[in-house]
Amino acid sequence: MILAPETPLTGRRSGIFSRIFSGLRSGVAPTQSRSAFFHNPDDGITGSIAPLASGAAQLAARLPGLVVHAERIAATVAAGQHGRRRAGPGETFWQYRPAQPGEPVTRIDWRQSARSHRAYVRETEAEIAQTVWLWCDLSPSMAWSSCPDDGQTQHPQKRDRAILLLLALATLLENGGERVGLLTSDGPAMLPPDAGRIATRLALSLGTLAGRPSQSLPLAAMLPRFAKLIIASDFLGARTGLPHLFRHLAARPVSTQLLQIVDPAERDLPYAGRIRFVGTEDEPDLTLPRVEALRQDYGKLFSERQQYLRTLADASGHALLTHVTDQSPATALLTLSSSLTGQIRPGMRG
Repeated sequence: MILAPETPLTGRRSGIFSRIFSGLRSGVAPTQSRSAFFHNPDDGITGSIAPLASGAAQLAARLPGLVVHAERIAATVAAGQHGRRRAGPGETFWQYRPAQPGEPVTRIDWRQSARSHRAYVRETEAEIAQTVWLWCDLSPSMAWSSCPDDGQTQHPQKRDRAILLLLALATLLENGGERVGLLTSDGPAMLPPDAGRIATRLALSLGTLAGRPSQSLPLAAMLPRFAKLIIASDFLGARTGLPHLFRHLAARPVSTQLLQIVDPAERDLPYAGRIRFVGTEDEPDLTLPRVEALRQDYGKLFSERQQYLRTLADASGHALLTHVTDQSPATALLTLSSSLTGQIRPGMRG
């Protein structure tokens, strides 16, 4: 199979919402008295160093809390080793099998053999550590969240929820004896060697990466063959480049889990009346009357986009998990970790 050379897919993208009306995915400010959500229009606009630095500083202030939360979630979801479900060196019992001619006597389990007329060998489950690579979308549009109708609490930012799930997953993997790496547009990141647990080390590196003016999706050539990769993003940018990337990952092959993070407002468009939409990346500001009149057509376009992603993931042999930020992160983590161990078929959604 011959593939065209890879091209980085940059973080500056118009997004699905720009095709409907410019700027929805980046920010909303009502022109009426009701507040749709809390948003700083100057926070995190691509190409401006000061807002990026401010956004990175705000993220860094939240990272310690995200680390603690991630480790708590990991502790409730699973504990122990991440087995290979095949015979090999390890300590966890897997199965008994009949002894073969010429089998060393020292491998025979005499207690189990005494229960029948055959000799049995006790096999343990292979526990071979591997590296699972993580990539997180830190573009400005990910640093966004909506506010529910009650106006009292705000949903977590998409970027915070993506980081939380990746840190929790890394904790699970480390507890299971696996190695975890962080991938950037420039290749593998150097994690701080003396910063303690894997969640803390990853958080420090992600906090540094958040201050960069632009990022691009990882190139398949950066990963070893038969690696495992988790890509956390909203995947709401332009479609150009995604099929190209997914084909290259599948050709190596790299087993890829797509973790899509979506805000409830991006799914439902709950706003009504005259609303001013403010963009955080390339989108211009736009004021629209009677936004509720667009809700039905918007829902169809959003569903079509989701179906496109599912079809693309299935065709490339990758797994897609869509997580909405008003849902439990523990449930998403359980589905994600199960998918990594091969218990969920590619394309399955949670």
